[in-house]
Amino acid sequence: MSKAHPPELKRYMDKRLTLKLNGHRQVQGILRGFDPFMNLVMDEAVELASTGEHNNIGMVVIRGNSVVLMEALDRV
Repeated sequence: MSKAHPPELKRYMDKRLTLKLNGHRQVQGILRGFDPFMNLVMDEAVELASTGEHNNIGMVVIRGNSVVLMEALDRV
């Protein structure tokens, strides 16, 4: 089994991101942490529902294998 290399996400720390997740879900928040498997800790997270609703979900951990796309909303 090979060792996982950490993703190059240091430059995105403390920046606002939009994450598109599998299952057509979308979350916006501030990246506070990550690990070699790209599990992400998002603070002040808001789920953007397909109905247009915004659900505040606070601080969450998002599994790396569910992330389809990451977009920085703040200047990196």
